[in-house]
Amino acid sequence: MPAPPPPPAATGDLEITCQTCGARIVVEARLRTAECPYCASHSVVERPPSPDRPEPAFVLAFTVERERASARLGAWLKSRGLFAHSGLKQAVVGSTRGVYLPAYLYGARARADYRAQIGENYTETETYTTTDSKGKSVTRTRTVVKTEWRSLSGLRDSYVLDVVVTASRGVPNQELEAIEPFDLRALRRYSPALLSGWIAEEPSLLREQCVAQAHGEAEDGIGRELDGFMPGDSHRALEYRVAVEDETADLVLLPLWVFAVRYAEDKPPVRILLNGQTGSIGGRVPLSAIKITLAILFVLTLVAALVLVLSRS
Repeated sequence: MPAPPPPPAATGDLEITCQTCGARIVVEARLRTAECPYCASHSVVERPPSPDRPEPAFVLAFTVERERASARLGAWLKSRGLFAHSGLKQAVVGSTRGVYLPAYLYGARARADYRAQIGENYTETETYTTTDSKGKSVTRTRTVVKTEWRSLSGLRDSYVLDVVVTASRGVPNQELEAIEPFDLRALRRYSPALLSGWIAEEPSLLREQCVAQAHGEAEDGIGRELDGFMPGDSHRALEYRVAVEDETADLVLLPLWVFAVRYAEDKPPVRILLNGQTGSIGGRVPLSAIKITLAILFVLTLVAALVLVLSRS
């Protein structure tokens, strides 16, 4: 009996024929891969590149298998802090997905025009008058440290390397940063065969948006470099302007394990991400309002008891 036809395709969806069983399946517009619902074989769709849907340049392969990822998640949930919701230790994993997340790998040459006040410390011996243990006025000397300030300005050239920013609206950059870094030395040129068996998301953010995000991160990084580069014993009023050139932004697919974790019947599940290459894990930890309230009451009670003891002494 022939396989039933798939549901009508939404705008941007693509209908393809399964190469294994011949069934017609629909690939969602936001995905690059699909699993046949009739024979479970996987297909990778090669859509023509477009400005809002470019071809990936590189892929980082999964090295953390599902069993290891699940074990890592279980240990992580049980090790959360004192104020974490108690349900986390018995949490149920609603779904586990291995996903290739689209991101941009940014690089550039940067020139920073900076100025700051540089402080050089020196010591002086000064005389002062005080009262000794017998109540007599005495003159003594002490060594004090003082700072001489001078202006410094200049240009600093540097390379911006390996800045990674998400190209997915579904995974904000803050969540991605929580499980970085990735070992980019293992990057491989994109090939459809590398995605077989995995979910691969198409970028939902424009390249220009991602480059702007990466540019901001690069400026922040250059600011930290300048902060450590300043000579002298201290510095203040550091200001800088950054100009970049020779910018590159390549679309890469990053391996993520995505868990939906339900920790309470009356609460929505929380999303936990695990780096599919390194095993690094991160996610928002729900806190227990009861534990926090009890801790505050305990501290207040302790303070009140201490005040009472001191008032009677």
